[in-house]
Amino acid sequence: MTRRHATLPTALGDLLVVVEHGDDGGGDDGSDDGSGDALAGITFEGHWHPLPADRLGVEVDAASDPVVSRFGVELGEYLAGERTSFDLPLAPAGDAFQHAVWAMLREIPFGETVTYGELAVRLGDRNLARRVGNAVGRNPLSIVVPCHRVVGADGSLTGYAGGLERKRLLLELEGAPVVAQSRLF
Repeated sequence: MTRRHATLPTALGDLLVVVEHGDDGGGDDGSDDGSGDALAGITFEGHWHPLPADRLGVEVDAASDPVVSRFGVELGEYLAGERTSFDLPLAPAGDAFQHAVWAMLREIPFGETVTYGELAVRLGDRNLARRVGNAVGRNPLSIVVPCHRVVGADGSLTGYAGGLERKRLLLELEGAPVVAQSRLF
């Protein structure tokens, strides 16, 4: 398995995009585009949990890399309101619980929000809300795995590793209801 990364300028700010080339031809999520390449990380500058430098691989040109440029096209379509989900193989590093939470995040429909508690109930135990919050906060694939669609119990904007202003912008873009008050936690 090898990795490479590129910086992708976007309307939301620069994104660090990490691509993993595995031996099995597809992402950990069961997706497979035939190339063996999958997105392993998408983070904003200043992200709370940046990928360690030793897990980035070599730096490549965003426009020249087929996976990064494909993500750029899909992100552009999303930001223009022409796309509601992403069709890219994914290979996020995490434990089984995190993967379960991240899979649920991908099921949250465009323009809708859920609370941490609702996700915990879907996992079978309301008391897992804090652990769910931790997994959401550790999501390495910003926007593609839509952790921005998770809000506080009262509907308020709570922590987002890319910043609350970006979270608000993403939710407004999707037409999701946004409660005026916000807090970090």
